[in-house]
Amino acid sequence: MKIFTFDTTLRDGTQGESISFSVEDKLQIVEKLDELGIDYIEGGWPGSNPKDKEFFTQAKNLNLKHAKLTAFGATRFSKNPVGKDPNVAELLGAETPAVAIFGKTWDFHVHRALGVSEEENLQMIGETVAYLKDHGREVIYDAEHFFDGFFANRDFALRTLEAAKKAGADVLCLCDTNGGTLPGALEAAVRQVRERFDGVIGIHCHNDSELAVANTLAAVEAGANHVQGCMNGYGERCGNANLCSVIANLELKMGGATIGPENLMHLTSVARFVADLANLPLRNEQAFVGSSAFAHKGGVHVSAVMKDPATYEHIRPETVGNRQRVLLSDLSGRGNVVYKLEQLGLKEHLSETARRELLQRIKMMEHEGYDFETAEGTFELLVREAAHPEFHPFDVVHYEVSTRLQRADTNRLRGFDETVTVASATVRVDGNVHSHTATGEGPVHALDVCLRRCLGSVFPTITSVHLTDYKVRVLGGKGGTESKVRVLVEWTDHQKSWATVGISNNVIDASWHALVDALRLELMRLRDANPGGQATRDYSWAV
Repeated sequence: MKIFTFDTTLRDGTQGESISFSVEDKLQIVEKLDELGIDYIEGGWPGSNPKDKEFFTQAKNLNLKHAKLTAFGATRFSKNPVGKDPNVAELLGAETPAVAIFGKTWDFHVHRALGVSEEENLQMIGETVAYLKDHGREVIYDAEHFFDGFFANRDFALRTLEAAKKAGADVLCLCDTNGGTLPGALEAAVRQVRERFDGVIGIHCHNDSELAVANTLAAVEAGANHVQGCMNGYGERCGNANLCSVIANLELKMGGATIGPENLMHLTSVARFVADLANLPLRNEQAFVGSSAFAHKGGVHVSAVMKDPATYEHIRPETVGNRQRVLLSDLSGRGNVVYKLEQLGLKEHLSETARRELLQRIKMMEHEGYDFETAEGTFELLVREAAHPEFHPFDVVHYEVSTRLQRADTNRLRGFDETVTVASATVRVDGNVHSHTATGEGPVHALDVCLRRCLGSVFPTITSVHLTDYKVRVLGGKGGTESKVRVLVEWTDHQKSWATVGISNNVIDASWHALVDALRLELMRLRDANPGGQATRDYSWAV
């Protein structure tokens, strides 16, 4: 059965806390959703703010292959004839092929929010829908607060749908606006609507009871064939139905035709694309598309998954564009280590005894506070060190860092005082000592620059390695400033990325260990890739 998909990330989604898209962001998201195969993309409310109005102006230049761009608005104001209502005029001015308008379905809202009679509310719905239809628009009628209204005054709620349908509405969309309806009650209500109306019945759910996806699927079971939601579940208060989960469940569990199997394989990448433009991290635990959706940690689970992924995975990750991951921790078994060794292509480098020793070392380090789930670079370093105990790229002899306040000119404001950080380091490579001093934008930056200068004279390729992110987490212990800290440092050499971790009661010391491990790892990789060249060493420094 064909089920139409309606994305409202750019309208309802932007009403969520911390969600804000520029006009350019919205245009990029529209194109990405169109490529994904979404049927309707609600771009915003052109009559409500200048940004949405500008978006629809620029969106006229888009060349969409599949989706129908949709403008959103309300029924006419009670005091305005429909032909002179400014907001209705803005909807037509957006020049979108489809328009979504909401109207009051709950008699409580009609009386308290609008302050009009029930008959006048019905006229507002019917006249607005008819006017838009007369101007060639496909009309999606959003029955706001439908389920609250249905259970409070069933006859009136159904009459509002009749008014929209009689006026020519193409879709009757039932909205659980407050997000408080339970699936059983919602399904029963949708069945009654389906028995009374033919054509396309839509469902629009909010997540205030953590049931938006479940309610959307229940509505489809009851006969709805148009689903609305937001990518990643964005939206006001607790969010809207997560369209990623809705689409995946419909396609893979319920036999519904939405975006199709080929497009479904791009679901994870689109979810991450939207999250990036929203400047929010994609939740690791998000179903289907999160990085933890197919991650396995317990040793028993990993052992089973290695034999057959279906033992602990409800679908193949590839069907939604995701991938399987195995995590390393104090809960790990030998299967976790074997899995990671295979991923790194290092399985043959360690004997069974070495693997057992590595597993015990991992568990002890986890107990101390190390985190190998996010710092897989540190795990890889442990493996390479175990495989090549004879290879020491460099040893640290000494490091030091100091920060001092540099007073601003007396004529300047005190707020412009600056700090100056200086670091020095000494390392030994094959018995030769190399020292450098460097200034930086803070102690971590200064140490990073200093260390890479020490090594760059011997290993020139190390200069291509750059720090991209730095995170500190307090691990507890004594509490306050005496607590142990975990520092996670992310790196790139412009071809791959990795993360290393350091643990200490001293944040500078923890940072230093993470810096040193990252560069040791890169040198060991280079050594394994070019064993004859010994990590692309440059001997010209000795001349």
